[in-house]
Amino acid sequence: MNAWDEHSRSVWMDVEVAPDARPLAADASADVAIVGSGIAGLSIAYELLQRGLSVIVLDRGRIAGGMTARTTAHLAPICDDSLASLLSMRELDEARGFQASQSAAVDRIEQIVKRDEIDCEFRRLDGILFLDPDNEESVLDDEVEAAGKLGVEVLRQTGLPLQTLEQTPCLRYPRQATFHPLRYLNGLCKAIIGQGGVLHADSAVDEITENEDGVRLAVAGGHTVSASHVVVATNSPVHARFAYHTKQAPYRTYAMAFQIERGQLADALYWDTADPYHYVRLTAGADDKDLLIVGGEDHKTGEADDAPKRFAALESWIRTLLPELGPETHRWSGQVMDTLDYGAYIGLDPASKRTYVTTGDSGQGITHGVVASLIIPAMIAGEGSEYAAVYLPGRTPARAAGTFLSENATTVTNMAEYAMPGDIASIDELGPGEGGILREGLSKIAAYRDESGTVQMRSAVCTHLGCHLKWNSFERCWDCPCHGSQFAPDGSVLNGPAISPLSPVDETSSLAAE
Repeated sequence: MNAWDEHSRSVWMDVEVAPDARPLAADASADVAIVGSGIAGLSIAYELLQRGLSVIVLDRGRIAGGMTARTTAHLAPICDDSLASLLSMRELDEARGFQASQSAAVDRIEQIVKRDEIDCEFRRLDGILFLDPDNEESVLDDEVEAAGKLGVEVLRQTGLPLQTLEQTPCLRYPRQATFHPLRYLNGLCKAIIGQGGVLHADSAVDEITENEDGVRLAVAGGHTVSASHVVVATNSPVHARFAYHTKQAPYRTYAMAFQIERGQLADALYWDTADPYHYVRLTAGADDKDLLIVGGEDHKTGEADDAPKRFAALESWIRTLLPELGPETHRWSGQVMDTLDYGAYIGLDPASKRTYVTTGDSGQGITHGVVASLIIPAMIAGEGSEYAAVYLPGRTPARAAGTFLSENATTVTNMAEYAMPGDIASIDELGPGEGGILREGLSKIAAYRDESGTVQMRSAVCTHLGCHLKWNSFERCWDCPCHGSQFAPDGSVLNGPAISPLSPVDETSSLAAE
């Protein structure tokens, strides 16, 4: 179990994916090494094996234990930031390619579910976008117009079977889909292993080096993996220090699950036009009941530490619409990486000849992960892909210049915080399970007091690019606001792009001696 899972558990996490996967215990080789075992890494592995290539998948933690386990799994090809916004950032042919690739990803999931007989609640259903009371109806007008340009089927209607929304304008998109993500990945792993693929959990990749003959991956514990190609399929790339991190920004999103009587709400994907928007779906629960999953209340990573307030707002919003909703069963949060133009960065790393990358889910991590499996294996096999041009990793869209500046302002602001006082003046202020930032001279220290009263202190400097860390009291970890790295209280890395753990505080520190 990851350190954060004790406090933040999704409805999916009761399913253990590839439980027999073990750490890499000896040097190994394969045609392709894949770093990361979420939806992207495992889907890519599956498609490579279909082409007869050998594959090794390596993950820092357990298989499928990262951000994919924290999704709400809306399989909606509709751009997460709206079709109108997509057209404002991309040329028409690129936007059409985006929509076509996202739809193809859902189709591919459906094909694999049928082919490998994966029991994962996959089903086609409608997606319903409804107007937030604070928005003008012209927001929907813009979406209908954009849908026409992109060839997206949409039906306009009025009213939803929810309190206060009986007369609300909305749009209905047919043939969206959803599923249980970890049940799907568990089935995918069985297929991967059955075809000779190898999965290694608890095998963090410390370094990737490339030469004319192939790539070499140095793995924690001292072993290596040699391959002809490597695919970096982590939440944020662990192999590049700068290239992608200025073009995407980490955001935290929150989700809750509530028991609901089966049939009380029509099975569909629901989301509104608020900013940040709310999203709702159903999944099967116990005792012939369903679970309603609601998400939203997003903010930039590290810019707030008020999870209870966010969850309270989510619950208030959904109970207003469904007063008969049952008790809460789960609550969790996850991190998404928003890109400049809503599309992921997928393909051959521009600085490499053998290193491929997929990053930047932009709130559509499940479909983007499968899109990556339609592009990268084809490229490695020399087949090419009709979608590759839409997701070029090296692109920096001119239309997104304003977004580029605003998102990177976080780093500038963060660095200035080193001149500011700490969050706490003394470790005596920390209660059990609490963390805070202390200043000692020119340095800042990340201090955490565990439930037994023991205090752990580490450097508050992210080991990726030196940003100042923030305490995440809900997940009890240290978050990097700049690029999304996360660290456990003991300094170990939970989520990249950081590779190295936080430095321990010098034993001679006056704070360590308190």
